[in-house]
Amino acid sequence: MNILPSWVTLLFVVTVLLTIILFYYSNGKQEKLAYYLVAWSIIHSLLAYFGFYQDVAAIPPRFGLVIVPVLIALIYSFTPRKREYFYERRSTQVSTFLHAVRVPIEIILLMLYRHEMIPELMTFEGRNFDIIIGLSAPLIGLLNFYRKLSKKVLLVWNFLGLFFVTFILVNGILSAELPFQQFGFDQPNRAVIFFPFILLPATIVPIVIHTHLIDIGKLIRDIRKE
Repeated sequence: MNILPSWVTLLFVVTVLLTIILFYYSNGKQEKLAYYLVAWSIIHSLLAYFGFYQDVAAIPPRFGLVIVPVLIALIYSFTPRKREYFYERRSTQVSTFLHAVRVPIEIILLMLYRHEMIPELMTFEGRNFDIIIGLSAPLIGLLNFYRKLSKKVLLVWNFLGLFFVTFILVNGILSAELPFQQFGFDQPNRAVIFFPFILLPATIVPIVIHTHLIDIGKLIRDIRKE
């Protein structure tokens, strides 16, 4: 991996911790969930640190150990019982602010691109529009906190944020050195197979997607009750 300025790695680690903390408070301080996220992050950090994911020729692709469990966890969290569990404990006043972590992530992605570790399409100079949600999150969060924002507007904002993060996630996966790679052949997405950047697809992106999905479901439910 090309040598990055130390502040980039430090900023990323701080962003991961901040994301987990905000997620913890967004969901009514569920300690078990926080412990799970920390343990999950440590496991993949160790695997990446010792080079497990760097064998991109392995069959099946080792990166599946990140993607498959995340998909299963997301699906499980939307079973009727778990979904209501999250709805009842969710604080959209906090969860909306969580999306501000996308701003430092965009800065980090730009630095990774300039150090030839990801393709340009994954940055805001390419196809990544996530920075729009990150920059607007503090304002949307404040308006929502002081109840100056309608639930319908917040719902639309969450749908837009979900679309942006899903779009760049798909592009990121399709530009990684995997058997089904479609983009970024001249400069593939390699950063995510190294520590600590494995935590972008393993921890940060799943938290962001889950936050959008739960908020969308809760807002739709509340709007219908009005």
